[in-house]
Amino acid sequence: MSANLEHSLSRPPTAGRTARQGAISIDDVVKVYDPDGAAVMAVDHCTLDIPAGEICMIVGPSGCGKTTLLNAIAGFHSISSGTIRMDGEVLCGPGKPQAEPGSDRIVVFQNGALFPWKTNLENVAFGPKMQGKLSHKEIYAKARSMMADAGLNGTENNYPGEVSSGLRRRVEIVRALMNDPKVLLFDEPYRALDSLTKSVMHEALLEIYYKNKVTIFFITHDLEEAIFLGHRLVIMTSRPCRPKKILDVDIPHPRDYSVLTSPRFRELMEETSAIVHEEAKKSFAAGEKEG
Repeated sequence: MSANLEHSLSRPPTAGRTARQGAISIDDVVKVYDPDGAAVMAVDHCTLDIPAGEICMIVGPSGCGKTTLLNAIAGFHSISSGTIRMDGEVLCGPGKPQAEPGSDRIVVFQNGALFPWKTNLENVAFGPKMQGKLSHKEIYAKARSMMADAGLNGTENNYPGEVSSGLRRRVEIVRALMNDPKVLLFDEPYRALDSLTKSVMHEALLEIYYKNKVTIFFITHDLEEAIFLGHRLVIMTSRPCRPKKILDVDIPHPRDYSVLTSPRFRELMEETSAIVHEEAKKSFAAGEKEG
């Protein structure tokens, strides 16, 4: 597990917070790597508002800057200019180029980050134990209850390596929710899963979401995944990253996999595919020139 994640899990939530919100406002954000040298612009005057409780899906060409933006929200990277706010409070901006990581914004990483030497139950209980806000009994009662809600009954005493990749993903999500975050930040969490496991995980994530209504910022290259899960779909340009098109996914929630055969789902797939393909061609051409 990275030091960034361990710090964010163990850091107490903002004092005095009584209700989960999680509205994210990204205002004219720029990120330039190595400004005194190569000056590579990763994010270019990006503006995006994500209402509290929304599942916002982010798609775009590889290397366009999506993860850079996620890391800025999480507090893992600084920004060069602009402002990022959560519920109106500045996370980073002028005079404060990097947000402070915290348990109000938890990242679920692509490659996973469970402690392999701890049981699944111990992994889920880790954040609250480090915060010291609840008693041992309260922590483990909450952990068992949330694991049961996520369909993890019977896996509490297993180690991560003893369960399937799909179940490990569920454990990670439950561990994140144990900290009562305002925002979950997903960086292609299901990329390595086979299509059948991925479809099960999509429905499992929505079941967890319907019970918690946390704001979700979700990066993916899978357009079917993006449309199935999201309230909105933000298509980013090739590097440097900024929104090219924002689509409302006007398919009612709750959803199950029957929506994949609906005419509206196919229309959204066609519209999205055309825009993403256009940006992917630009990214490929730029890569050829740079190579």
